Amino acid sequence: MPAPDPIAFTIFHIDIMWYAILICGGIVAAAFLCCRRAPAHGLTSDQILNFALICIPAGITGARLYYVLFHWSWYAGDFFRIINIRGGGLAIHGGLIAGLSTAALLCWIWNIHPLNLLDLAAPSIAFAQSVGRWGNYFNAEAHGGPTDLPWAITVDGQSVHPTFLYESIWCFLLFLFLLWMDSRYRSFEGRTFLLYGMLYSLERFFVEALRTDSLMIGPFKQAPLITPDILIVCAAAYVIPQRRHRSGQSGPSNSEQR
Repeated sequence: MPAPDPIAFTIFHIDIMWYAILICGGIVAAAFLCCRRAPAHGLTSDQILNFALICIPAGITGARLYYVLFHWSWYAGDFFRIINIRGGGLAIHGGLIAGLSTAALLCWIWNIHPLNLLDLAAPSIAFAQSVGRWGNYFNAEAHGGPTDLPWAITVDGQSVHPTFLYESIWCFLLFLFLLWMDSRYRSFEGRTFLLYGMLYSLERFFVEALRTDSLMIGPFKQAPLITPDILIVCAAAYVIPQRRHRSGQSGPSNSEQR
């Protein structure tokens, strides 16, 4: 299956790329989902829109800067090349760092519990990633090495792993799982977000091993280096309050203690 034309349509001699449409579409859908689910977390749609108007640009900026830093020899000294994201070049880890840091700062300013907001946002983040990964397909990027599997895609005349598809499917299933967990098992604040951190990191660790265009730290791929750390931190942060919650449920009541 060959990669399609990356240009969706042209208007006023400007090419509109599928990459941009899918990334923006995923972001808009994620914001809409957050607005719909906000009341269950004690928030309003207006509050979510306020976050979105600030955090989304911050996340895109962070995703771009993260990518540029790992390819500095290509971008150094060319400001217009740095800001030209039409052809691709966004790194999800940079977007998450910038977007979530901005959200945490806004929570402090607006006196909102940050973990509650992160629980609300986690399923939507996974959904946005599921949609946005298809932009890599149209750009013929973020693919794996050679394979003869029947679902391979063709890039530069070679059949390769569609790693964008693997991540898209995983993130969509993760979105459904997090929705279910958040609606039924919200035992402590931060639970849903920590599940996202663990399960996305697990997927990224294995899928990154197949990719051929990974960001590098010296001779090593950066994702397999940082995702185990994220998984371990999230797992530790998950286990401690989870055990406290269970011990509180299983312990004797006040009257029984007396």
